[in-house]
Amino acid sequence: MGTLGKAIYTVGFWIRETGQAIDRLGCRLQGNYYFQEQLSRHRTLMNIFDKAPVVDKDAFVAPSASVIGDVQVGRGSSIWYGCVLRGDVNSISVGTGTNIQDNSLVHVAKSNLSGKVLPTIIGDNVTIGHSAVIHGCTVEDEAFVGMGAILLDAVVVEKHAMVAAGALVRQNTRVPTGEVWGGNPAKFLRKLTDEEIAFISQSATNYTNLAQVHAAENAKSFDEIEFEKLLRKKFARRDEEYDSMLGVVRETPPELILPDNILPDKAPKDPQK
Repeated sequence: MGTLGKAIYTVGFWIRETGQAIDRLGCRLQGNYYFQEQLSRHRTLMNIFDKAPVVDKDAFVAPSASVIGDVQVGRGSSIWYGCVLRGDVNSISVGTGTNIQDNSLVHVAKSNLSGKVLPTIIGDNVTIGHSAVIHGCTVEDEAFVGMGAILLDAVVVEKHAMVAAGALVRQNTRVPTGEVWGGNPAKFLRKLTDEEIAFISQSATNYTNLAQVHAAENAKSFDEIEFEKLLRKKFARRDEEYDSMLGVVRETPPELILPDNILPDKAPKDPQK
């Protein structure tokens, strides 16, 4: 950010602080009769000076997530509730079709014991489980990081590799293709089966589909939400056996039907049929 940019940023900061100061003064003048509304300062996307997140229009970032600074999120990826991606002292790159699940933390390294400057690079179709910590490392395409796993600086998880839930992977460790590593500190446990490798890819696809539903739900207006509440209340009282005795056929409103690719007992419909 140049001198002019910093000056404009500073003026903007002063204006916002002035508004808050006026609000506090008004509250004091009103005495015991004032009402102060507590506003959340949370921002889903937040820049650090000239470093701003770049999120593809087809990616899903949950409202309670925080994507900060020099972060890129690719098409079809999903950043779930409570996640923090903080690209302040270095960059974070998330590929396409990747899911970073609830309460996970992704950060970067500007300096460490080895003196390396480390961004965090997460490839395509990667699954990162709930509450994982990814710090200054590389997770290659179609890799899997289990729930609560911790990956420290300069770790590399190769394609089709899996880090088990709760594992602690030490600095400069490489998890080779086709292997499962787990424990504290993490070590080789066994080879992945073909079914497990296929599951990694399927897991990413499942989360991409699920993210579309959450994105649509979060985009609904207040009126749409209230209308669906009324529909659910109405259809929650439906007695299918009683309806069949009367010969009544009730169709579930389309607003209450999940897409076929979300329901576990349904396969996606063929559009040509």
